[in-house]
Amino acid sequence: MNEPKQPAAPDPANEFASDSSSIDPRDFRNALGSFATGVTIITAAAPDGKAFGLTCNSFASVSLNPPLVLWSLGVYSSTLTVFQNASHFVVNILGASQQALANTFAKSSDDKFAGVDWKPGLGNAPILVDCVANFQCRSVNRYYGGDHVIFLGAVEAYSYNRQEPLLFARGSYGRFMPDKSSDAK
Repeated sequence: MNEPKQPAAPDPANEFASDSSSIDPRDFRNALGSFATGVTIITAAAPDGKAFGLTCNSFASVSLNPPLVLWSLGVYSSTLTVFQNASHFVVNILGASQQALANTFAKSSDDKFAGVDWKPGLGNAPILVDCVANFQCRSVNRYYGGDHVIFLGAVEAYSYNRQEPLLFARGSYGRFMPDKSSDAK
């Protein structure tokens, strides 16, 4: 294991300034990549009804009661305004066979939904067909954290199946390998 990378104690007045960190951003990103995540596509509808979506792995549960989830989006994203103004968003959790879909929504495109099977959910946010799970969320709040906006959503509806999820770690897609000796069901 490498030596711990510990920054000097921050000046509280500048702690959140973009150029004040002694941590190398690329190396920090590499370290974060050690944490395997699921792969999601977050969707919402613009006021004119146009569907928007993006691949995201910064999704997490927050609370069971009330049911709350969060995800984050870079402040320079071209779709930030759509998500900030949407009444609802859907977290679509991708299955192991949906890597191509993840790649499609990870790239800039005028119509990422071309040829994608979906149906409108709450607030007309797109629910992608054949995902492992989806969570239809009412936008509750936003928090600014560094170079991202954190979206908090109240889950108003959800569905799931037992298909294998798509995972992401160290810059690559992967699969879940259950421990066959585990008694967990």
